[in-house]
Amino acid sequence: MPAKVKEIIFSTLVIEMRNDLELDAIIEDYLLGKLNPQETEAFEQLRRNDATVDHKVVSHKFFLESMEAFAEQVRLREQLNHIHAEIDVESLAEELRPHPSKVVQLWRKHKSALAVAASFLVLSLVSVYSIQHNTRQKEQFVLLSNQVNKAIKTQNSLIRKINNAPATTGKPAVQSSVGGTGFAISTNGYILTNLHVINGADSLYVQNSKGESFKVKSVYTDPQNDIAILKISDKHFSSLSTIPYTIKKTISNIGENVYTLGYPKDDAVLGEGYVSSKNGFIGDTTQYQVAISVNPGNSGGPVLDNNGNLVGIISGKPDQTEGAAFAIKSKYILEAMRAIPQDSLGANKLTANKRSLLSGLKRTKQIEKIQDYVFMIKAY
Repeated sequence: MPAKVKEIIFSTLVIEMRNDLELDAIIEDYLLGKLNPQETEAFEQLRRNDATVDHKVVSHKFFLESMEAFAEQVRLREQLNHIHAEIDVESLAEELRPHPSKVVQLWRKHKSALAVAASFLVLSLVSVYSIQHNTRQKEQFVLLSNQVNKAIKTQNSLIRKINNAPATTGKPAVQSSVGGTGFAISTNGYILTNLHVINGADSLYVQNSKGESFKVKSVYTDPQNDIAILKISDKHFSSLSTIPYTIKKTISNIGENVYTLGYPKDDAVLGEGYVSSKNGFIGDTTQYQVAISVNPGNSGGPVLDNNGNLVGIISGKPDQTEGAAFAIKSKYILEAMRAIPQDSLGANKLTANKRSLLSGLKRTKQIEKIQDYVFMIKAY
């Protein structure tokens, strides 16, 4: 290749790298609110006109949030290390080690209750002594004595309850949290939900509308779009019938009626509303804003239109705003399904249905058909 051509190619690459760096700097100023109103308006116009720039904004926002979370973890770790360095472990161990004397053990175990009881006793003695030296306060003495006696009886009852309480083993109780909602994207046990619903869990289960629970495992995650795909890995699970809904491939319009079915409590809850904006938080084009009241537990639930087309996934709600929620667009559901290597699925390829079985049905009939395909997610 001639030297002149190489020089031209190198100069072009340098210019593109410089332009990318300048764009990244502008995006960061935009997200941090450093642009003036004119610059902000111009940049938002650029986002609407250029999908590549818009995608870079969303990616950079996720990067900044990740860096802030990492920095917070580092600060917390430093604080914990500092606190740990100041603790005299040997002195605490010596102080808290079980004493060989049963009397001392009893005192250590119930010293708080005994101290309160002693306080009431001292108070009653002082009150009696003071009243005895003032005959004009006989009525107050009677009233105070009754109150002290009631307090002592209450305290004695409390001490008896403490003494009769069974000893704990010191083992922490196993706690579970119902992470949210998920829905079937295949008949053989693939379920889609939000990544934040299952993030950090040691084990995962899903529960269907009949109350049956099945073990699941995570097979795909998309942190940028907050999507996770689970697979039921339980021998007691039987394949589902044909999925009744389809995945919408086009953008929904503002004002379009939609509804969701989710698990903010132990049984399924229906929420109805409409698409109120084509963009989500801070103009995020990967989400809709929908006018539906949601609660913790709705995250990961399906959002469907009147014809039974899946238009999105509930992903959260604006702070301190009632009757509104954000939903990840169906486009990213399809991308997640295509991202799983198809050769790893064998004959169980993930494909969207071509026809909705819900079209033309009343809402009650639609709910009857989809309730077996919407699951409660349990994270442990």
